[in-house]
Amino acid sequence: MLELTMAAVTAADAGATAGMQMAEAPSEPGAAVRVGRDRSVCRLVTPDDWLFVSRVHLEFRCGPDGTWQVTWLRGSQPDPASDVRLVTGAHARSLPYGGITPLPRGGSGEIVVQDRTGPRSVNVGFHHEV
Repeated sequence: MLELTMAAVTAADAGATAGMQMAEAPSEPGAAVRVGRDRSVCRLVTPDDWLFVSRVHLEFRCGPDGTWQVTWLRGSQPDPASDVRLVTGAHARSLPYGGITPLPRGGSGEIVVQDRTGPRSVNVGFHHEV
């Protein structure tokens, strides 16, 4: 089971959890959860006017062995309006635009989508329950 929590954070409400969304998906091959602005395909949806987040920005997908990975999907622009990083414990690493990275099996952490033009971020916490 993959459990996700998402909070859209601005400098004005840093630390607040208002508007937090949650989603979960079984660790079955092909299961997917998407994050972005498009309500028709994303289970976790950011504010419509947060254009630094693509219509479908992140995709969490379960592989054939029950492990999860996250993909930063390429948007319509050649260069992204945000930076994305994976934080697990004391370690943080940037995800490349269009890149895929595995999530720790049985672990937890956070994916942070940071607006390059202002103090806004989308923080997606994850917990992989085995």
